[in-house]
Amino acid sequence: MKTTTRTPFYQHTLSGPVHFVGRGLHNGKPVSMTLLPAETDTGYVFERLDAEPGQQLVPARWHAVTDTRLSTTISNGYGVSVSTIEHLTAALTACGVDNCRILLDGPEVPIMDGSAKAFMERIQAEGLLVQQRERKALVVTNPVWVYERNRYAGFLPCPRPWFDVTIEFESAAIGKQNYSMPLTEHMFDSNIAEARTFGFEDQLATLQALGLAQGGSLRNAILVDGDRVVNEDGLRYEDEFVRHKLLDAVGDLSLAGVPIYGRFVGHCSGHHLNNRLLRSLMHNVSYWRLTTVREATEQWGCMIDDSTYEEMLESI
Repeated sequence: MKTTTRTPFYQHTLSGPVHFVGRGLHNGKPVSMTLLPAETDTGYVFERLDAEPGQQLVPARWHAVTDTRLSTTISNGYGVSVSTIEHLTAALTACGVDNCRILLDGPEVPIMDGSAKAFMERIQAEGLLVQQRERKALVVTNPVWVYERNRYAGFLPCPRPWFDVTIEFESAAIGKQNYSMPLTEHMFDSNIAEARTFGFEDQLATLQALGLAQGGSLRNAILVDGDRVVNEDGLRYEDEFVRHKLLDAVGDLSLAGVPIYGRFVGHCSGHHLNNRLLRSLMHNVSYWRLTTVREATEQWGCMIDDSTYEEMLESI
């Protein structure tokens, strides 16, 4: 049944294909991508159409992450990889898509405008199909933390998926920023989806020499030069930088394969630390239990809607 309303207890897939054409942020090459419906319990699976037959499937899971330099890259056992997946997986997660096949004719997801907005809009326009299988949920039962010098990331028990992200840069254009919110489709779409990726002028030559940021431009990224934003149109939000880091975290943590009922806290964390946290969580069953979204919700006595979240945000 096609629906524009999420049914939280059951799995969903797309009601039909959704197509994108663009360029890779890092390799700079043109790429065509099509999102397709998938069977229950499939999760997100990329299919590299340009790879050898039998080697094309790359499941988007935490243990498949092989590179976290400036983006998240996953690979299969044959060495076939897909990079810069986090904006797409964040949009799929926020839209409530549990199962999706993702066809690509190249090794990198198109960057679009550097945010998740184009992905959100087209997924929402196509709509979802409710599937006859209950959604699983990973419920955080004990705090878990990972550290890297002055950076850290962790999960705390919480009645719903929640993201609390802090960043701190020397540039006066960014400084210290924090953003905290529950993960719902409305909250993500209204507050996070349009936040773009960003980079620094003084690092650009080095990145390009390493084969990165080949497709980067002011059309798909915010460029910071010292204490100023280079983009003529400025920022979409005053704190667009931290909002984008929250977007990245949603995409990175979606690789758990099921919704995480817990509060993510990230202090200057990035793709590497986000994946380290997932690995630490998954490798220690004393931190979590696997159940259904229905049971996880009933444990707290009621469904929590956006208005309730707004009250919770005001209290923290």
